[in-house]
Amino acid sequence: MKTSSKNSTTLRFVVPKDQAQLRLDRFLARELPGYSRSRIQQLIRAGFIRLNRATTRPRQLVRSGDEIELTEPPLEKIDYQPEPIPLDILFEDNDLIVINKPAGLVVHPGAGHREHTLVNALLGHCATLSGIGGKERPGIVHRLDKETSGCLVVAKNDIAHRELSKQFAARTVEKIYLALVAGKLRKAADVIEEKIGRHPVHRQRMRVTSLRGRTAKTEYRVIRSSDQASLIECRLHSGRTHQIRVHLHHLGHPVLGDKVYAPRVAKNFPRQMLHAWKLGFHHPRTGEWKRFEAQLPADFKEAMAMVNGEK
Repeated sequence: MKTSSKNSTTLRFVVPKDQAQLRLDRFLARELPGYSRSRIQQLIRAGFIRLNRATTRPRQLVRSGDEIELTEPPLEKIDYQPEPIPLDILFEDNDLIVINKPAGLVVHPGAGHREHTLVNALLGHCATLSGIGGKERPGIVHRLDKETSGCLVVAKNDIAHRELSKQFAARTVEKIYLALVAGKLRKAADVIEEKIGRHPVHRQRMRVTSLRGRTAKTEYRVIRSSDQASLIECRLHSGRTHQIRVHLHHLGHPVLGDKVYAPRVAKNFPRQMLHAWKLGFHHPRTGEWKRFEAQLPADFKEAMAMVNGEK
């Protein structure tokens, strides 16, 4: 339920039986796909989220029937500088912008990347961006890894951000990637349904695991292949961190150039050969189905030629 006043908006939730005993931050991360988990934790600690009308902690376990209130804080001033970084724009209107993100560009500022990010580029291009993600992630509805190229949609206002986030959470967004992987796959097409969770030792990595893993589904189709490598189309039915890279590594066919999951097959490639090829969703204001395609970048084409023996 949602109520509004002149200065703020309050979201209210009642915990159902099947979600009792979840951590508060985990429960809200499921209910609020437009908010990152770190953002939710910040709001809990700052008192903007209350459990049964009392301040609490992110790790507090919720019970069936608990009442949760989130009062959206005033928008924080974005303290990052606009930068004249060129953008390959596929579509733009008053609500959103879709870009073909180049490989090597970090999506938003963070540790070690305070400038020269997509957010800096967007601030230099757009008059407004949504504020739901907080001052560090204005407009960012979803992300691509630094080394992944391709389609990415950004929200210019909070209405667009919420509606797009709902579609991502409901898995109604069409997300199709192209991946160049090691070896020849046994099946020409298949579905990988393996849970994904954080690696217990290497915290920057994910892994296939049934222990506290989250459901993940990747559908793939081989476009062309040789004994050395295959070009495959991957359709995502969920959006877990590193999902395609983890699933294909688990299958025994890691993405070429992936320095994290397959360093032995990475040395001959400038980056991981993964491209967010197509993106489709309903426009958050008009409801019209929009579908976009990002052309393959030069380094991807060169990698394809190299493994095909054309270079």
